[in-house]
Amino acid sequence: MNLCKDLSILVLLLIVSLSLPAQNSVKSNDSPLKLPKSYVIQHTQQALKIDGGLNEVDWQKVQWTSDFVDIEGAKKPSPALKTKVKMLWNDSTLFIAARLEEPQVWATLMNHDDIIYYDNDFEIFIDPHGNGHNYFEIEINAFNKIFDLFIPKPYRNGGDALISWNVANLKSAIKVDGTINNPADVDKGWTIEMAIPLKSLYLGHPFKAPKEGSLWRINFSRVQWDTKISHGKNMKLKDASGKDLPEHNWVWSPQGLINMHYPEHWGYLQFSKNENTVFNLPYVERQKQHLWLIYKNQKKHHGKFGKYATNLKELGMNGQQNIEGKENLLQMQATDHQFTATIAVKGGKVIHLNEEGLLYFKK
Repeated sequence: MNLCKDLSILVLLLIVSLSLPAQNSVKSNDSPLKLPKSYVIQHTQQALKIDGGLNEVDWQKVQWTSDFVDIEGAKKPSPALKTKVKMLWNDSTLFIAARLEEPQVWATLMNHDDIIYYDNDFEIFIDPHGNGHNYFEIEINAFNKIFDLFIPKPYRNGGDALISWNVANLKSAIKVDGTINNPADVDKGWTIEMAIPLKSLYLGHPFKAPKEGSLWRINFSRVQWDTKISHGKNMKLKDASGKDLPEHNWVWSPQGLINMHYPEHWGYLQFSKNENTVFNLPYVERQKQHLWLIYKNQKKHHGKFGKYATNLKELGMNGQQNIEGKENLLQMQATDHQFTATIAVKGGKVIHLNEEGLLYFKK
């Protein structure tokens, strides 16, 4: 055995491997290739009383989600308090229930469309079409006050919230296991129950009730402020300059960064009318992940050079991708200020993603 020769070969291989560009992969915690969480939502024909009790048989049968985690994911400690969600649907309504562990239930905001996240709150983000645009946000506090918004496109892409939009015919209820705004005792928490009319989530689109296997993108967030008891009230902790300490953001499916407005990181909601349905990720969702990787790399390139890359090679990416045994062609057209990336299996639908984070299909 020639030890010197073997060491020389190992060093050469290491140098070559370090010099090769990464092919369509990223290692950051917010990687588009990292699958988000999923939930199979069961159909109900039972009349549900929206009172925060969750006493109906169908509520008892369906599973809770896993406990919420920090918005940035595993790189941050687990939340100090537990939060979980369960869901049901019928042909007209999406039902959402959430249970929040909380030793001091408090709230201050009393009006519709107040900025509810200035209180401890629970937030829902829904993208019925899964295209990264035209999504909805609903926030609620322990007083059962609602802040509802329609967002045409994410803030990162120049979007702005339409606060005047309201969830038509929304029903919601809060049940506090303890006493609200009473620091003298220790509470167990609060439960949210909400009935969201499906038609209210189809602004500008003809309403189509979900069918077996329909897939939405959805996520949930809990904003939690650090407080202390002062003069008989729960008061937010402040820093040396007198500003409120940053809030905690606990979520169902981790975003990988402190920003809920990255819809491509939200979880999957699969509709079913059959019990014991197992979540099945459609093939197109695997394809979309590779488009989101181009998007992410293009935004990094633009941030560094002030313009978009004109081809995949500049991004260190390969145009040929084997996804679950099928050959896919990745392509991109770009100028300094715009780009469109596409992916398709031969003979299949072409999926497009542009610089504004909009997904769409063309044959």
